[in-house]
Amino acid sequence: QVQLVESGGGVVQPGGSLRLSCELSSGWRVIGWFRLAPGQEREGVSYIGRDATEIKYSSSVKGRFTISKDNAKNTVYLQMNNLKPEDTALYSCAVGPTQSLDPSAFVYWGQGTQVTVSS
Repeated sequence: QVQLVESGGGVVQPGGSLRLSCELSSGWRVIGWFRLAPGQEREGVSYIGRDATEIKYSSSVKGRFTISKDNAKNTVYLQMNNLKPEDTALYSCAVGPTQSLDPSAFVYWGQGTQVTVSS
């Protein structure tokens, strides 16, 4: 079993930035970031594969969010720039065996960190 701990959430004004971190107890094939807003389904935001060039973003965040990882620290980051009110959600990281933005493809999940974008 893999333990995942997210951090870095908070309250930020529109146009601001945050960097989320996901610390893993061990490495895994694919690490993804997902978000869940009230009244909406969980949305896949981005994933990164074992090869750091294996990256994908959802259309809603492409060009604003950047995923990266530090293998030595077993940590994956999500740099979020130009945040919008619609980015407000609980952000969670998860690990899985395949490259996908579908939450059902992921096996182990963290508890999440809240991001609120508001003026």
